[in-house]
Amino acid sequence: MTEKAKRMLADLGVEVLGSSLIAVALYQFAVAAQFPMTGFSGLALIGYRLFGFPIGLSTLVLNLPVALLCYRVIGRGFLLRSLRCMAISAVFVDYIAPLFPVYTGSRMLAAIACGVLGGMGYAMIYSRNSSTGGSDFLIMAMKAKKPYLKLGTIAFWSDVGIILLGGVLFRDMDGILYAMIINYLFAVMVDRMMLGLNAGKVAFVVTGQGKAVADAVEKACNRGSTILKAKGGYQGEEKELVMVACRTRDMFLVERAVKEAAEDAFFVILDSGETHGKGFSVTKVAEQER
Repeated sequence: MTEKAKRMLADLGVEVLGSSLIAVALYQFAVAAQFPMTGFSGLALIGYRLFGFPIGLSTLVLNLPVALLCYRVIGRGFLLRSLRCMAISAVFVDYIAPLFPVYTGSRMLAAIACGVLGGMGYAMIYSRNSSTGGSDFLIMAMKAKKPYLKLGTIAFWSDVGIILLGGVLFRDMDGILYAMIINYLFAVMVDRMMLGLNAGKVAFVVTGQGKAVADAVEKACNRGSTILKAKGGYQGEEKELVMVACRTRDMFLVERAVKEAAEDAFFVILDSGETHGKGFSVTKVAEQER
């Protein structure tokens, strides 16, 4: 099997799992609790409550014009993946989710579950550089134009208007508050999961045995390091500063290797929001593909 085929299967698997989480969040929690939801799903829910229109199909129909308008920004590859994901999501929402029981308990618990599950689903789909369409196209177009903005932040502000529309239309002030909680949880989950994919640790080691520390780290977890010249602030001793970047799961190996290689080592371990470069696979979203 070629690398392209493997990647396509991986994308498809993640999209199916992400779409299933979104479907559960919408049908099992949002529909039952009658929340005014965000994005085009929120508009589809309004149509469902007023006229009984299928949620998934309505979302698909609303998506198409926006997809064509955003095509030049988001690119052909992103558009095709999103169209596939939109179809998968529509099937899950309209045909699979209704086969399972809905939650009819506390609206607060429903809002929390909806926000967490939906945010996880959207984050998984975004991580494959895809989307469920609709307002996602606008969000990704904005991300492509302004890559320094966080996905969750863009999504939060783009959806506030739809929440207010649904709440006012159905005269449900409590629903507006619950929907804002859901929207906030969406944003938090998306940002946490997206940043977590590229997150890592950085260790700064001050020692007089820089080469020994670097060799020990490379042997322990196959990670390179950078050795910088340093000087002690109190006695003015010549030292070396060894900088090591690694995945979170590897930091224990780095810490143990440093302690064994240099007893005089003083080191500080910091969190790294994103780690780029050789030896690190970085998840990117909203790339301008052609």
